[in-house]
Amino acid sequence: MTARSGRQSPGSLAAALVALVVAAGCAVGGVGESGPQEPRDPAPRQSGPATSPSPQTTRADGTTSVEEFKTDIGDAVDIAERYWAAQFKASGQQFRPIRRIVPYQREGEVACGGQALPRNNAVYCSQGDFIAYDVNWAVAAFRQVGDAFVFYLLGHEHAHGIQVRLGIRYSFTIQQELQADCMAGAYLGDSVRSGTLTLDTGDLDEFREGLLAVGDDPDQPWFAEGSHGTAEQRTDSFFRGYEKSLDACDLG
Repeated sequence: MTARSGRQSPGSLAAALVALVVAAGCAVGGVGESGPQEPRDPAPRQSGPATSPSPQTTRADGTTSVEEFKTDIGDAVDIAERYWAAQFKASGQQFRPIRRIVPYQREGEVACGGQALPRNNAVYCSQGDFIAYDVNWAVAAFRQVGDAFVFYLLGHEHAHGIQVRLGIRYSFTIQQELQADCMAGAYLGDSVRSGTLTLDTGDLDEFREGLLAVGDDPDQPWFAEGSHGTAEQRTDSFFRGYEKSLDACDLG
């Protein structure tokens, strides 16, 4: 994907922004932050596949360098922040960016809610308001799936932060996760339509491949704690948001 400069056109957050609530201490999945002095936030929920993609398997688009990965991470964060800031402003609310994005490399290097984050993971922790991701796993997925995966991954975790800011809570994890997929799709689709992002050849396929990689096992009960949805459910939610924007994500 190619990022372009410029402001994101505002969309609609429906009625959800009218009563803006910051929920403290609730876990909605996402990324953590590093170091033994970091806050111990609510227990994480895994957003990535159970195993890391093989770094030896790469796409033909040349998406392999760590420098390109770092650039795409920075662009994904910047565009997500500008997108959500525009949505909040359009609804007359002040936007508070997620406090920080933290890569980690070792199991136990980052904790969330007193629970050490494992490898091959990406989570959002609400109490400390941060996103953390296993950088080695993310780079491997970037090389195997493509750069669009990075924009999806950060978009999904940012969506969890927005859910917290809106006070959105569901009875089951899968509801929270599929809505976050829809919101990630909306942010990306709207960014493409506004010209903030330009799709490169194969990017839509990369989104699909990434969603296939992070789908639950078909035998996992939908009501189980930590369920995110099957690959089909996650793909449907993402592309519903991508095509129809936030109105498709049940934020109101």
